[in-house]
Amino acid sequence: MEKPYAIGIDIGGTNSVFGIVDKRGHIINQGSIKTGAYKEINEYVEHLSAGVQEIIDQVGGSGNIKGIGVGAPNGNYFTGCIEFAPNLPWKGVIPLAQMLTDKLNIPVALTNDANAAAIGEMTYGAARGIKDFIVITLGTGVGSGIVVNGQLVYGHDGFAGELGHTTAIREGRMCGCGKKGCLETYSSATGVARTAKEYLQTKKDPSILRELNVEEITSKDVYDAAVKGDKLAKEIFEYTGKVLGESFADFVAFSSPEAIILFGGLTKAGKLIFDPVRKHMEENMLPIFRNKIKLLMSELKESDAAVLGASALGWEVKDY
Repeated sequence: MEKPYAIGIDIGGTNSVFGIVDKRGHIINQGSIKTGAYKEINEYVEHLSAGVQEIIDQVGGSGNIKGIGVGAPNGNYFTGCIEFAPNLPWKGVIPLAQMLTDKLNIPVALTNDANAAAIGEMTYGAARGIKDFIVITLGTGVGSGIVVNGQLVYGHDGFAGELGHTTAIREGRMCGCGKKGCLETYSSATGVARTAKEYLQTKKDPSILRELNVEEITSKDVYDAAVKGDKLAKEIFEYTGKVLGESFADFVAFSSPEAIILFGGLTKAGKLIFDPVRKHMEENMLPIFRNKIKLLMSELKESDAAVLGASALGWEVKDY
């Protein structure tokens, strides 16, 4: 009998969300636990497994589940381990896929969160029918999933596709990874806030952003100001889009994708971010690639996307 459901688990620094998904990409049932509440990995796995088992029981037991997919920071698809994730409470190498398999008796596959988003777009979203594309997640950081000929690019060690840590500006801003000038220091939500602080300190233009505490400015504040026509806020989005578009032109040169799909909180800025990205991408692209690459918005509902992406991995997981 064909098993009708897969399970997706998204492990974030704050919450771990899990859900049961059918073949059409509908989330039948879901739950969550607080990631940070468990300082010890065995205790975390115990509580996570209990929560997942509860929703499995609601659909008639594990005989109806094809597999479990997990999206996690620094998740390695080849090993099934989370390796040295800086924003999770547990350090070192954690064999999470095996730990969950042992608890739930269902095969588990694991990948990083941006790769899970790419698999989700390919299975349920904007990349259906597209075999060559890049998903860029614009959140607190910049993540990416690269698909070539219908296959995710993992590289020899499972960690390929860290486009957020390619160098956008030589000797630029310090990044949390220890490098300077990484794309995510300019084009993430955090990067937009950093640009705002720099502009307010170095430029004299009037701006409603000057009414706020400069240390507490967020990308949402910049967006709200830009929508009201604030010139400085619009310049911040123009600069963010310029850095992102120039990097996209480089990404296109190495994998010639049919589309680049943008996902995450910063995409809510709409034309404010999309227009400068497209302009600077086209201006900096090799002529052979110009006007060929689609720039698309994710079609996955943001609140469901992480679970859907992880669940898509659950359909592919190998049986014992």
